[in-house]
Amino acid sequence: MYKGGYTGKILRINLTNQTAKEEDLPFNIASDFIGGAGFGIKYLYDEVPARTDPLGPDNKLIFASGPFSGTTIPCASRMAITAKSPLTGAVGMGLSGGYFPVELKFTGYDILIIEGKAEKPTYVWIMDGKVKFRSAKKIWGLKTTDTQQIIKNELNDQNVRVACIGPAGENLCKIACIVNEMRVVGRKGLGAVMGSKNLKAIAIRGTKRVSIADENKLEAAKREMTRAMKESPVLYSHFSKTGTPMVVDQTCNTGIFPTKNFTTTGVYAPADKLGVEIQMSRNIGREHCYGCPVGCSQLKLAKTEPYKGILTEGPEYETMYSYGGATGVENIDAIIAADRLADELGLDTISSGVAIAFAMELYEKGILSKEDTGGIEVNFGNHEAMITIIKQMAFREGIGDILADGTKAAAERIGKGSAKYAMHVKGLELPAYDVRGAKAHGLNYATSYTGADHNRGYAFQEIFGIPIPYEVDRFAVAGKGKLTKWNQDVRTATCDCPTMCAFILDMAVPGIATKNTASLMEAVTGLELTPEEIQKIGERINNLARVFNVREGFTRADDTLPERLMTEPLKGGAAKGHFISREELKQMLDEYYAERGWDIETGIPKREKLEELGLGYVVDEIKTLKGLSKSNEKEQGNP
Repeated sequence: MYKGGYTGKILRINLTNQTAKEEDLPFNIASDFIGGAGFGIKYLYDEVPARTDPLGPDNKLIFASGPFSGTTIPCASRMAITAKSPLTGAVGMGLSGGYFPVELKFTGYDILIIEGKAEKPTYVWIMDGKVKFRSAKKIWGLKTTDTQQIIKNELNDQNVRVACIGPAGENLCKIACIVNEMRVVGRKGLGAVMGSKNLKAIAIRGTKRVSIADENKLEAAKREMTRAMKESPVLYSHFSKTGTPMVVDQTCNTGIFPTKNFTTTGVYAPADKLGVEIQMSRNIGREHCYGCPVGCSQLKLAKTEPYKGILTEGPEYETMYSYGGATGVENIDAIIAADRLADELGLDTISSGVAIAFAMELYEKGILSKEDTGGIEVNFGNHEAMITIIKQMAFREGIGDILADGTKAAAERIGKGSAKYAMHVKGLELPAYDVRGAKAHGLNYATSYTGADHNRGYAFQEIFGIPIPYEVDRFAVAGKGKLTKWNQDVRTATCDCPTMCAFILDMAVPGIATKNTASLMEAVTGLELTPEEIQKIGERINNLARVFNVREGFTRADDTLPERLMTEPLKGGAAKGHFISREELKQMLDEYYAERGWDIETGIPKREKLEELGLGYVVDEIKTLKGLSKSNEKEQGNP
């Protein structure tokens, strides 16, 4: 039934007994979930039971590319990695580019499922379907770049692609990430899941190629897509040259670049210290993912002591915020050094930077003393302290040990009223947008199935003023439930699943996103889907992810924001005076739940909605969930 795009195969690796098994990928799963995040969430829900320990052997690590990966479609070398998050306890799903995603397809698989736990440090070597388990004893403890190079040398092939963890993952830091080349699946602590399995790395090499259902249709669909890319006013003219750091200037201008742990947003807007002009002074080139004509990733070289000579691929916008804006650090070379250090140690730059900013505020408020920090002056702007604590996090030393599991866990350990300064949703640290000045973006933070995640339902309408699907007022409350649902479903179906770089959605094809995906899907796979059906697939995946979280005990009460964002108006800048009050959040949540067909009291998807989406098989499980409202029970036909 597969005509193209898919290999139709799953590789299941059990680390406990060191076995590998090839399975068929059911065609209905491909047609209902497309790929990438869809595959990850489907298999996570079906195979990881409720209340599974995220760091136990029963959690699974699911690597999945989409049908576009490995084809000639530009900007499609992406993959999703999914597991139950040790940081949040919810769905943990992150995306990565580079060359590893395409190589996974070239080995002959759409999905790689890692389960169990190796007895000793191990790395897995996959070559065109042949799997070997190798000792990782000599590379355990190494940084990620060294790990990748030693594996390539050992396998005598520099074109081997490696996904690995650093010391942070080995030490089960719940903000640890997975690194392939210098591409990172950074959030939700997936590196700790890998470390908990004693899995240091996965090395892959493939010679197979992806078949195409209709080459002529593919060329026609690509022409429409590339035309939109060329007509974009920012993609090639700005984004290709400067990368994501261009957003620093934009968010400073609109008053939503968060600074000093969200205490001085708008008042302190350091575009002159962290924006494009200073960053371009450190640029020495750029990198491309496989098959990408844009090349947005910037190579930067630090120029001043004590960081002179340090090279990094980045820092991306989010890292300029987390190691710059959030911490009050203005030294661009220190941020470059911190970015490289975090990548080498395998730490998420967003969560680690926000955790450090949290500690800085506590230190300045006297909640943390110098004795608590081991003698470190943890004040805003102290780049030396930031570098030191990044190292401490990875090796679980000193104050770094407390921060290594994220701000929510750190606040629980520190106490003293510190929780109200911890900037997270569901345990995931806030990204680089102060949503007091962008309310749909804030609703997305509150409702995203991964926690505070800008990548799940990015409100480009508010951030960049793009009037698609319609023009919005970023400060308004009404209509934001409907908009957030659209953003989440469309981004899931057109980016996270096929898989496609999300920057293309934001900057080039937002007006034709679902049509573009439908055309490409028909050309590559032969599946004839309407734009409306594409969007419905995104809705299906978001609902299944929601049910997973509900099964784990999440309720409407968890769809919230940090207290600061709901009680403290912005004190300066273009969004001065704005905040998201509790009443406003309630109003947006009510609208969002109604748009989604979820029970308004509980936030649990209703029977009718699940059956409409072909998810009727989860209804019986939902009926037994603690906290199901009486009204929802009645609507679902429960006794």
